[in-house]
Amino acid sequence: MIFLLAILSSCASIRRHNEQRASCISPEKLREDVDYAYAKLQQMHPQLYWYIPKKELELKFDSLKKTITEPLTPLQFYFKFQPVIAGIREGHLSLRIPRKKFTKSEIKKFEHQKGLFSRFEYYVEGDKMFIIQNRDSIENIQPGTEILSINAIPVSDYIKKYRSLISSDGYNTTFQSYFLKDLFFNFYTAEHGLSSKATLETLYKGQKHTYNLSRESKSDTDLEKDKEMQKRTQEKKLNDYVASSNSYNRSFRFLDKDSSIAYIKVRSFSRDYSDKFYKKTFSQIKNANSEYLIIDVRNNYGGSLYEINNLYSYLTDQPFTLIKPSQVTSRITPLRTNYFRKSSPLEYAYKSITYPSYFFGQAFSTYKKDGKIFYKMKADKPTKPNKEAFHGKVFVLINGGSFSASSIITSKLKNDKRATLVGEETGGANDGTVAGFYSFQKLPNSEIKFPIGLLLVQPNIDFTDSKKGVLPDVVVKETMQDIIDKKDPQLDWIKNEIAKEKNK
Repeated sequence: MIFLLAILSSCASIRRHNEQRASCISPEKLREDVDYAYAKLQQMHPQLYWYIPKKELELKFDSLKKTITEPLTPLQFYFKFQPVIAGIREGHLSLRIPRKKFTKSEIKKFEHQKGLFSRFEYYVEGDKMFIIQNRDSIENIQPGTEILSINAIPVSDYIKKYRSLISSDGYNTTFQSYFLKDLFFNFYTAEHGLSSKATLETLYKGQKHTYNLSRESKSDTDLEKDKEMQKRTQEKKLNDYVASSNSYNRSFRFLDKDSSIAYIKVRSFSRDYSDKFYKKTFSQIKNANSEYLIIDVRNNYGGSLYEINNLYSYLTDQPFTLIKPSQVTSRITPLRTNYFRKSSPLEYAYKSITYPSYFFGQAFSTYKKDGKIFYKMKADKPTKPNKEAFHGKVFVLINGGSFSASSIITSKLKNDKRATLVGEETGGANDGTVAGFYSFQKLPNSEIKFPIGLLLVQPNIDFTDSKKGVLPDVVVKETMQDIIDKKDPQLDWIKNEIAKEKNK
């Protein structure tokens, strides 16, 4: 009975959501949503005016309300409101796209089909977008092909529109292109739905060509591969396997025959099995007597503070404190984290039992100092170096896709002069960010979700006040052609530098 009621309730919820998403909302109600969002930001965001003066932000909100003169759907409202939120210049702060929801049968149908756009890898430069990988050799489209238009609408128009939706930390300029290539078709499908066909006009080596793409059904072999990819082996757990991309979040290898150069790639600080991964990895590095360690956090959008604190403990021979005390706006802020969010009926029942423990744990998790309220965090306490810590030379690879936790650890390593950073400016700010955990707000009329970060998280460093990302010690650019040719000039620079040192 409970199962049947849950199914019926879910179907009704999906239908109501999609109807609401398609309906128009009056200008008065939309302006109420703008005021609601700003009030919640003032109430909960601990550093709202970090990159934008209060008067300037209030002017942006007031100007937005003046432009809302006719009824809009939630999606139309999102495209008007999100550029204002992005103007706050805080990379973690963003409205959620009001998407269409699908029933289980519709989801199952899509699972039995190959993607329309997701089978390519993309590169964005300026107002242009290129295909740099064609995994299934669709229509024999070559890497380096520029997409001029999709269904007769210029891609440059989409890029200009979507770029204004992306928040970055402060005055950073490297993050947007990396994030936009990953989010472009999220925005596109929110506007146009999950299409079955698309017409691409392209340009390759001066020649224009038109391709008609369509969704293909997966073969039995493809479906078997999908099942196999979902299986969790010990290796997949240790290296944090991601089935959707058929890749590992963590990997380790030696780059030379004598094992003198160790290389760790981290795509995301997810924390899952990270203790075991680093324990095993640094034990191998120690046993091999490696002299050099390269840590690659390019295209790593961040994640767990716990994991980067643990990783740092393997890189130092002195006790360290990773971050400064994390500021919140009030003592009750930790209780605004939507404890029951996304809970099934069974999970809701269980959480109801455990809620008193959660409540008292969060209620006593803050303290006051110098007139400010702080949240107790393990990472803002002194941590001892790990017994297996690496004492050789460390290089770290960074780029505009290194964001959030990736910027926290690289900023700390640079400040402590523990590593040489190679690549380009990180997408995340040098002096910290606002994240940690969130209060998931919902605008009352448009019902757009608005998660607000509650913790001011800053590395324990001497701040630069640059309002930009972590700058590399050595700037090495990577071009689109490098990616196509599978060349890595940034890693090659480090290898050449190590070779010079060995020769000396």
